[in-house]
Amino acid sequence: MRAIHVPQPTRPTGVSSLRAVSIIRFVLPLILCLLALGFEFGEHGGASETQRAGWPGMSEMVIFGMLGPAAVFATMSYVVALLRKINVVQARLTEMNQGLERLVTERTTDLQTSNADLAQANRQLHELDEMKSDFVALVSHELRAPLATLNGGLEVALQHPEDLPLRARRVLDLVMGETLRLTQFVQTILDVSQLEAGKLRLNCGPLAVRPMLRRAAEIVFGPDEQRIVWQIPTSLPPAWGDEVYAEEAVRNLLRNAQKYAPPQSPIELTALQVGNAMRVCITDYGPGIPAEAQGKIFERFYRAGQGDEHAPHGWGLGLHFARSLIVAQGGSLSLESPARTDPDAPGARFILELQIAEEAQDYAKAAPDR
Repeated sequence: MRAIHVPQPTRPTGVSSLRAVSIIRFVLPLILCLLALGFEFGEHGGASETQRAGWPGMSEMVIFGMLGPAAVFATMSYVVALLRKINVVQARLTEMNQGLERLVTERTTDLQTSNADLAQANRQLHELDEMKSDFVALVSHELRAPLATLNGGLEVALQHPEDLPLRARRVLDLVMGETLRLTQFVQTILDVSQLEAGKLRLNCGPLAVRPMLRRAAEIVFGPDEQRIVWQIPTSLPPAWGDEVYAEEAVRNLLRNAQKYAPPQSPIELTALQVGNAMRVCITDYGPGIPAEAQGKIFERFYRAGQGDEHAPHGWGLGLHFARSLIVAQGGSLSLESPARTDPDAPGARFILELQIAEEAQDYAKAAPDR
């Protein structure tokens, strides 16, 4: 940061001026007095006794030789007093400016030191965050192989469930479900780490919205898909996005609705074109999201109702990952709650928007260097 320079006023020149005026204050009246006396004597020095008797020289000498120089002396004395006051003010102003310059220099030095310390602390935090992300990604990557082996072994063991005792089959089904949930969690952590590090590759292109929503609903709800209330036109223009990760974002939103809405309650799934965007709305009939939690609902590891023993199990990554994926594809994800007027089931509505494929392509052609 460049140091602030306060210009220091020039050193007062009134000291020498005051000395000169002080000398002139005495010399000028004396010269005027001598000139007046000399002029009067020169003019009337050769006059006769009779002329001298009527000579008004004394009055002229008093007026021109005494009062005039006295007036000049008084005026010069006033000027001297003014110059002294000006010198005092200039001295104080110089002292104040010097003090201000020292203060600004000290503050600038302190600010530069603070900025350097802050920059160093920021670099250290950035390095720690990168180390954390790398560590999480490494652990998640290392967990994938044993989890895949475990899932494969469980699938083999459950190929012929009729040959297993009922209790053993139930235990294997439970272990299989928990293993799949853990696998999904590890994959989510890995994807979040890669996305935040800018290493997640997105292959954006025209995206058929209706089939993508159908697949996501079938995967999340399975045979319980009849809960979905479809409000999707038969003809929709393609959106612009990554088919895999756009569907992943929709799955996370559907899982969230499935988790928090009462069992068997309907879940509305709407898609429509709004201007140059494709809007997908997922509305549930659950308890809604409190106003104080809506600003944090998309943060990592944040869950509404934390600390409530009756709250559904989760890690607080689904909504964060869904929004990050949609934003990375040039879209947006927002929340409305309450979504309904029913006080017992106000619900929540998540609004996902992606660009229409034609509009996105036209924008890319118009700005190829962006």
